[in-house]
Amino acid sequence: MPFQEFKIDNLETFPNKLEKLLASQLATINELSSNSDYSYAGVIKPMQDLDEELGNFFTPLSHLNSVENSEATQKAYEACLPQLSKFSSAISQNEALYTKLKKIKSEDSQEKRVLENDIRDFVLSGAELSKEKKKELEEINIKLSELGNNFSQNLLDATNAFEMIVEDERDVAEIPESDLALARTEIDGKTVYKFTLQIPSYLAYMTYGSNRARREEMARAYSTRAPENAEVIDEILALRDKKAKLLGFENFAEYSLATKDASSVDEVTKFLEELGQKALPYAKKELEELKEFALRTDNIESLQGFDVAYYSEKLKKEKFDFDESMTKPYFEQSKVLKGLLEVVSGLFGVEFKEANATVWNEKVKTFDIYRENSLAGRIYFDLEARESKRGGAWMHDWETHYIDSRGQKHLPTAFVVCNFSPSTNKTPSLLRHDDVVTLFHEMGHAIHHLFGRCKERSISGINGVAWDVVEFPSQFLEAFAYEKPILKRFALHYESGEPMSDELLDKIKDSKNFQSALGILRQVEFSLFDFNLHKKLYQGDEVQALLDEIRKTTALLPVPKYNKFQNGFAHIFAGGYSAGYYSYKWAEVLSADAFYECLDEERGFNQEKADGYLEYILSKGGSEDMSSLYKQWLGREPKVESLLKLYGIN
Repeated sequence: MPFQEFKIDNLETFPNKLEKLLASQLATINELSSNSDYSYAGVIKPMQDLDEELGNFFTPLSHLNSVENSEATQKAYEACLPQLSKFSSAISQNEALYTKLKKIKSEDSQEKRVLENDIRDFVLSGAELSKEKKKELEEINIKLSELGNNFSQNLLDATNAFEMIVEDERDVAEIPESDLALARTEIDGKTVYKFTLQIPSYLAYMTYGSNRARREEMARAYSTRAPENAEVIDEILALRDKKAKLLGFENFAEYSLATKDASSVDEVTKFLEELGQKALPYAKKELEELKEFALRTDNIESLQGFDVAYYSEKLKKEKFDFDESMTKPYFEQSKVLKGLLEVVSGLFGVEFKEANATVWNEKVKTFDIYRENSLAGRIYFDLEARESKRGGAWMHDWETHYIDSRGQKHLPTAFVVCNFSPSTNKTPSLLRHDDVVTLFHEMGHAIHHLFGRCKERSISGINGVAWDVVEFPSQFLEAFAYEKPILKRFALHYESGEPMSDELLDKIKDSKNFQSALGILRQVEFSLFDFNLHKKLYQGDEVQALLDEIRKTTALLPVPKYNKFQNGFAHIFAGGYSAGYYSYKWAEVLSADAFYECLDEERGFNQEKADGYLEYILSKGGSEDMSSLYKQWLGREPKVESLLKLYGIN
């Protein structure tokens, strides 16, 4: 069988099975560490097989805990975390293995890269520390793993705990029917509307809800979620600071950059501050225009944060005679997905065929990927929101393309997860254009993993790719979701099948950079907060004080005292973006530059350049630094001007 089957036989016994697997792997690793074989094939290859075996076994549980969260998945997942952390520490503190690694030599470029990364990771895992300090580092890592999970669970629980019941039809009069249908419910025989903090529902009210007090109620609930996370944040920050210093770094930001493309703390800070400065005058103009509009239309003299989405949508409609609800009937989820697969097929010469695979929810769709008539990978799409699923959108890699120690080729698999409006018996799942962009984005991540062609597992696909350039392929693909020749392939009315008019397609493109400078400023705010937060130790009120200080130059509207944005900033406290949130903008310089190279106004893309992108960027994974791969592809470095051009800022 070329792919693993997605199944967990018994959640209760899963942690015990993991324990046995880890014990068996440790025994194998100890044997590899102590025998007399010093060859790459005899040591590193079997180690990569163990990585694949563990990933294949554990990924279904970590994935299930995100997409079908329950007490049972949470209990099993939490029981596994300390085991995995302990296992990871045991390997990183295996002195015999580290000593052996330093003696293994290879002339093969991919193998050399693997060895360099492995030795670097050993050092970062404490290989050079004393026994006592190694033990301390192990305890820190176990605790950080638990705290990240606690943060995420607190946020999920708080998101699910809130609901706002609206009885007055006037308060929902402007909300598009497709969103309203999802909110409509019956209480005591009366039709009412229920809004939650799950993103499709939250955005629907914040964007179209005409009752200002209700919008504030939603915004307050959203920005005060999980207050208990304040204590979790303090613990996380203290442990990260301790960990960085233990490993010889001045702070956690410096530690974070040891595995990234950016070369120094100053380089990142300067990049963000300059980007913010370039966007600021444009952002101020955008906000002034919005304030004038709110005053003119509704006599709003003091525009607040909870007004922005609502009046922005109205202003956008006035300026471009356009809003998201106009395009929604044309973006029926299954058609968009089909169109996306056709675009990827055309760009990169692959074919997608629907597969009959075991899935965790009936709404999941699976496709096998063929290249030159040969099976090359598998992808799962789980696109609709539900209560048991954590919010947001992401790609989760599972199996990896590589050649194992027996010379056998493994094929890659990946999951694309989104939280789009769910389909009902009466209406299909209809997407906003923003959702289409999100789907393209996550697909960009997926193909980076699925199109990897390296023979070494730890640098194949997204493995070994520096975190601050991992967003490059996703942002590259999402840029095509605004192009008319691309959208024409799938923008068809879900009832009549009528294609979207050229006029409406033009409006999507024309309105793309509406308030783009405000958007950049917001991302700079998040990035500076994250990066500065990890330059020294902040605790308690100092965290809020730092955010307030950054907001003096990035937040152009007053932020309410109740707003505790940080308690919901899962990217940096429960995801992998700590001291790395800047990566989105850092990678976007690459993606914008690459996009303009590959763009063709007539058919959507330049085939010759797309072939080069596949060959030099996607297929090479983490086998070389991205800056080097980019230069090999285009013979030059990316231009920051391309990013500003993408956003209409000159």
